[in-house]
Amino acid sequence: MTASLVETGTTPHRGSAPMGRLLGAELRWVLRRPRTLVMLGLFALVPILIAIGVVVADRGGNGLIGAIAGNGLVLPVVAMTLMLALLLPLAVGMAAADAIAGEAAHGTLRGLLLAPVGRGRLVVMKAFGVLVVAVVATLVVAVVGVVAGLVVVGGADGTLVTLSGTTLGFGEAMGRVGIAALWTVGQLAAVGAIALAISAFTEHPLVVLASVLGGLIVFGVLGAIPALDWLAPYLLTTGFSAGADVLRDPMSWGDIGGSTLRALCYIAIGGGITTSRMLTRDA
Repeated sequence: MTASLVETGTTPHRGSAPMGRLLGAELRWVLRRPRTLVMLGLFALVPILIAIGVVVADRGGNGLIGAIAGNGLVLPVVAMTLMLALLLPLAVGMAAADAIAGEAAHGTLRGLLLAPVGRGRLVVMKAFGVLVVAVVATLVVAVVGVVAGLVVVGGADGTLVTLSGTTLGFGEAMGRVGIAALWTVGQLAAVGAIALAISAFTEHPLVVLASVLGGLIVFGVLGAIPALDWLAPYLLTTGFSAGADVLRDPMSWGDIGGSTLRALCYIAIGGGITTSRMLTRDA
């Protein structure tokens, strides 16, 4: 962590550092990391590659990928849905791993715990950094998806043909993309909250990444076993495909609402565990 977070002033009272300064320093630290920039660049390539693949294949289909053909504004929603399975959680997992475990591994966490920041505010600061990565990664995919969809794939005067066969104007189509992006950020925030909780208990960032990605894979496997259907309401990955419901007309809110409530529960659990651990952790 940068020294600016430790040198927060001369006042001796803990928790006296301005919150705006802390969040600004965390924002700069998160967005200036080369790995974050490289990762965002790679994420931007995914919608472009999907668009090129659809155009080269020059054929439609019944699936989400097939729905993109000649219907470019479907692309950002499809890209976010596909990347939510693994790539986007990888981004927030990396951010959470660096946030606490990475600081501990580099020996800078002790300085943060002793600085006049306050441990509760430190948790807020780290959670903010993880959320920023989730928002930026999602925005990159959504914005590049819209541009690639309009430029590479094209469409009927910028309209969107839904999976139900109806046509939406550009403004309403962008509203649907915005809803999908906001919902995706919520799912990533849940992943990030759990990853941050794991990060608070280890000094090894790779342990956090392995736990998060391994957990998502296990959840996916459990959700695919018919005999374990009773577990589905408790698995975060159960609603990861709900974002595609914004492509239906009228839009179905059932799975989107259910997955959002599930994500909020995971956020509360992860945030509570992280806060409890950081408040009792030895400096």
